[in-house]
Amino acid sequence: MLVLALDTSTAQVGVAVGDSGAVLGEVKLAGGRRHAEQLAPAIRYVCDETGVALSQLAAVAVGVGPGLFTGLRVGVTTAKVMAQALRVPVVGVASLDLVAYPARHTTRLVVAAIDARRGEVFHTRYRPVPGGVQRVSEYEVASPADVAADLAADGEELLLVGDGVTAYPAEFGSIERAEVGGPSLSAPSPAALVELATARVARGELSAPWDVQPLYLRRSDAEIEWERRAS
Repeated sequence: MLVLALDTSTAQVGVAVGDSGAVLGEVKLAGGRRHAEQLAPAIRYVCDETGVALSQLAAVAVGVGPGLFTGLRVGVTTAKVMAQALRVPVVGVASLDLVAYPARHTTRLVVAAIDARRGEVFHTRYRPVPGGVQRVSEYEVASPADVAADLAADGEELLLVGDGVTAYPAEFGSIERAEVGGPSLSAPSPAALVELATARVARGELSAPWDVQPLYLRRSDAEIEWERRAS
């Protein structure tokens, strides 16, 4: 079962192709805000190098956020259009899940935080379980200081992952009993998306392309600016 996986919810553009959960090829591009320019060539490159034709795909998987507004729209829209054209289902997976899943072998509570800009982070927590991680809090957006204060008050041993952690080292670095994940745990993993999406396809947890929506936890900069000018 061949699955194409896309995530553009952060500054990284990630694309992977997998067969029955095993990754055949993967590309990660840290291109800032060039998601629209980089995504299509990355898809083409991965498919060409793995010898997978789009017509062979059983599903398209996409990270649905939370994440940066423009990049998130690029990935979700691309996945929906491709799936509709290929007549295959879409599997949407929260992008914070894709940050946390590669840390599943830790014994610590995993805290995933994505830089939301504007002095905020998207964040949630996961408890390692056999074979993966289980989310134990809601997807939220808050200031790094508030998140760090809550974590410090809990007193648990933590593993902090995601580019939101590295973007605010003063806040997250002050938490006792917390370990900070390295660069390999800073962005949503396309390989994790392949594995998680394949399992969901096997369980029949599929969506029609038009039913998949980005997970926005706040309004876009354009909406806020429009409201400011209108008032």
